[in-house]
Amino acid sequence: MHGLVIRNTGYSYTVKSDAGEVFDCKVKGNFRIRGIRTTNPVAIGDKVTFVPQEVEGDIEQARQGLITELDDRKNYIIRKSTNLSKQSHIIAANVDMCFLIVTIKQPETPLQFIDRFLASAEAYSVPVTLIFNKIDLVDEEWQDYLDGVVNLYETIGYPCYKISATTGEGVEALRAELNGKITLLSGNSGVGKSTLINVLFPHLNLRTSEISDAYETGKHTTTFSEMYEVEGGYIIDTPGIKGFGTFNMKREEVSHYFKEIFQFSADCRFNNCTHTHEPHCAVREAVERHDIAESRYNSYLSMLEDEKEDKYRPAY
Repeated sequence: MHGLVIRNTGYSYTVKSDAGEVFDCKVKGNFRIRGIRTTNPVAIGDKVTFVPQEVEGDIEQARQGLITELDDRKNYIIRKSTNLSKQSHIIAANVDMCFLIVTIKQPETPLQFIDRFLASAEAYSVPVTLIFNKIDLVDEEWQDYLDGVVNLYETIGYPCYKISATTGEGVEALRAELNGKITLLSGNSGVGKSTLINVLFPHLNLRTSEISDAYETGKHTTTFSEMYEVEGGYIIDTPGIKGFGTFNMKREEVSHYFKEIFQFSADCRFNNCTHTHEPHCAVREAVERHDIAESRYNSYLSMLEDEKEDKYRPAY
């Protein structure tokens, strides 16, 4: 049988068959994705082949199965695993787009986290829209910063929305974007993913939790990945991400995944310019002119170091 992985608890997978039946599945044997070492051999959004397994005497558990094959993925979001730096974790596969939920306050999402996520999405062909949540908490002191960050990413080419899941401001504009698509919702812990989903689709009634007062960081509310069928498509809710280490990117490729850096690099004197020290580097000249944001350039420099064995920083 063939189906779609709609839930991943880390040790089992809920698969919805093409006929609409739901099976609780395990993975057959030493099942691994070809050529990639991952902590999760099967990810949410994967399309799989599985063999139904009969369980005698237990009607409730009768619909079980064994996943035997994984379809080729059209795309996926991958990050370096936080427990083993040489392994990766696939957040979701086969998505039409991603909503990256970020916040300016409570908690503040680091720009370097945003840049790392966007670069990884570019590398694996996942379109990203930035959702700036909790704008009700942005006072006059922070308003210019919010507007500046939104302008930065819109200028690069990423759609941005400013919303408040708490007050409902701006939320309805997102509904049309979700229609008929498979959309991943991701972001740091505490940025309000589950709250936003509950506002858009109250019938799902997802569990939420408060921000830690001591550290203004989020608590993990979602403990596993799950797909929900909504508006003729699916949304994917995933656990909050504390850090985002990029995986399997060669130094010479990193600049390709920063849209504006790649654009200016065409005018560099050397074809293999790393944009770090070479003479007549169009990218560094653009940074000096502020045509490339210094924050983006610093994120690029940080990612150049990710191939080093002893370099992994989980707190982006």
